[in-house]
Amino acid sequence: MSQRISAQRMSWGLLALSFLLLAFGLGVLALRSSQTGVTQSVLQPLAYLPWVAAVAAAAMFLQAMLLRCRVSPWLLPFSFFFASVGLVEIARLKPILFIPQLRWLLIGMTAFLVVLRCGRSIVELTSYQYMLGLSCLVLLALPLLFGTEIGGSRNWLVLGPVQVQPSEFSKILLVLFLSAYLADHEEVLTSEKHHFLLFRLPPLRFIAPLLCIWGMAILMFVVARDLGSALLFFGIAVFMTYMATGSRSYVFIALLVFVAAAAASYALFGHVRVRFDIWLNPWADPNGMAYQVVQSLFAFGSGGVWGTGFAHGHPGLIPEVHTDFIFAAIAEELGLIGSLTLLLGYAVFFLIGIRSALSGETMERILLSAGASVVFLLQAFIIMAGVTKFLPLTGITLPFVSYGGSSMVSSYLLLGLLAVLSQRKGGHAA
Repeated sequence: MSQRISAQRMSWGLLALSFLLLAFGLGVLALRSSQTGVTQSVLQPLAYLPWVAAVAAAAMFLQAMLLRCRVSPWLLPFSFFFASVGLVEIARLKPILFIPQLRWLLIGMTAFLVVLRCGRSIVELTSYQYMLGLSCLVLLALPLLFGTEIGGSRNWLVLGPVQVQPSEFSKILLVLFLSAYLADHEEVLTSEKHHFLLFRLPPLRFIAPLLCIWGMAILMFVVARDLGSALLFFGIAVFMTYMATGSRSYVFIALLVFVAAAAASYALFGHVRVRFDIWLNPWADPNGMAYQVVQSLFAFGSGGVWGTGFAHGHPGLIPEVHTDFIFAAIAEELGLIGSLTLLLGYAVFFLIGIRSALSGETMERILLSAGASVVFLLQAFIIMAGVTKFLPLTGITLPFVSYGGSSMVSSYLLLGLLAVLSQRKGGHAA
């Protein structure tokens, strides 16, 4: 009991720290604006303070409700810590997008509340596993048929004034489908009946859905030019399959398929060659196709250990810095210390989710919690690796931090699902 009360108090402290961080960042920007007259002057307190107050009130309400429902007290405070970092950076980099991001945060919290209210019904959707899998594939296919190319990737649907990225929501359906399918076929998938080269696998009909998911991820890479989402979906499928079966054969086969497909794509498609050539040697074209990567590396180099200081760097030199490259801006102005703090936050957030998964009552709930946790950590790793040139440049967002409505709403939908699954016995929905 005392440990739980202590955890609740510390979670309130993290929530308060998140909003102190936001207030401090906005104060620094206001002071900087008054001294230099730079573009931050478009941030008028009378315009954004009502939105900030609404976000703060919603956060406190949701946290109180979660504690009353005996849900993990850490999930929401960590998400607000990430969101506060993102809001401060967006106010610094693209002031005109600060209020829209606050709106998306409120919409995300509303989606989080809806999931909490309907959590049990959503979990019960896993009974319709093949409908979930089909819905996931349909969402992924929509941009290929009706999408608009933005930033070099055909992964957007333009609905009037709103731009929607279906892959952000299809990853939730993917986690639901895989958790249900893998739990339902655990015994068959772990049985070794057929030999394939050096591997021992069950009959093809039982692994066909997994091959379909892997194939769709590769198709996204080749046709939609969406390397980030392809790596994310592929990684989710591989991680969840391994967690369910413990079989390394699936991992090796998946890697072999991916490497073979990547090699074929490199040989057949020009845009794939360009992406990989930039990764291998961005200095061959620093002012052209590799400009973003080169500027990102310069940002990391100039940031050093301690950073140049908030609002004292030049992250605006990086195109689309408020979305794909926001981690580079954090590294430049907050340095290695700030970057590692954010990275450690995602790692702790992942461990909280895994701890929730280990306390699950059924294999399905265990896989669902673990899969949701993997999504956050894997997505953060892929984009961080992309901006540091550890992996080829990707086009996904840093969860809760980067600007984007689809990313924010889908992240809170997934967080709501994780919160429902972390609910202790004796708790009740709001």
